[in-house]
Amino acid sequence: MTTNALGEFLRGRRAGVTPEQAGVISSGVRRVPGLRREEVALLAGVSADYYVRLEQGRERHPSVQVLDALSRALRLDEDGRTHLHRLAGLSPRADPGHATEHIDPQLRQLMDMWPDNPALVLGRAYDVLAANRIGEALFGPVGNLAFKVFLDPSAYAFYPDWPEVARATTSGLRLASGASPHDPVLDRVIRTLTGESDAFRELWTHNDARGKTAETKRVVHPQVGPLTLAMHAFDVRSSPGQQLVVYHAEPGSRSAQALTLLGSLAATFAQ
Repeated sequence: MTTNALGEFLRGRRAGVTPEQAGVISSGVRRVPGLRREEVALLAGVSADYYVRLEQGRERHPSVQVLDALSRALRLDEDGRTHLHRLAGLSPRADPGHATEHIDPQLRQLMDMWPDNPALVLGRAYDVLAANRIGEALFGPVGNLAFKVFLDPSAYAFYPDWPEVARATTSGLRLASGASPHDPVLDRVIRTLTGESDAFRELWTHNDARGKTAETKRVVHPQVGPLTLAMHAFDVRSSPGQQLVVYHAEPGSRSAQALTLLGSLAATFAQ
């Protein structure tokens, strides 16, 4: 991982905020796509010299108050704010010493009780640690969800909204890397994606950091066609870094009917 992750994150987020979004009156020819360093410093109430030192890595110990002011100036959401604090060493980080992840047997049992709700347990680097039967039927044999998004050519057809899915996946990995900056599993996944996917490499430079939230996801399954599913993600309290992701369709909808058909096909093939 980079030795100046804090500075890179600040530069990336500064480039993503326009003067209009920040309420800054723009004048003259702008040579940067987002805010100038001096503008961020003004918005955060710190000196321009101090902010420059933060970006350059010459100042590595900002206070909580400064980080919160920068979060507001850069219009960070709660995930982005948490990531910024972690990069500055002011929030607990996950322990990178345990590279092997295991699924809680009781959680696996609970997932198997949901025949109509695809469910996955993702590890800290988006490894698929477990899936119930209908989850396996929906996504197919997936070892790592990030690899499916960026390295599987079928992903473009499976995800009609692929650009949004790709951005969300990258943001999730960025957030995880802030929580575990020396995690060998995360490092392996990020190195692989950076080396093999131009799209990931470009998105990674944006420095977005955001976890999974409740959202609607569209997929096109090769057997049952298009589905629109609500997705909910939950932290697995017994295994920090893991997420339980559950999907469901609007009752009575065409997507619900397709899920029922998919579950029947999965049960048939399992016999």
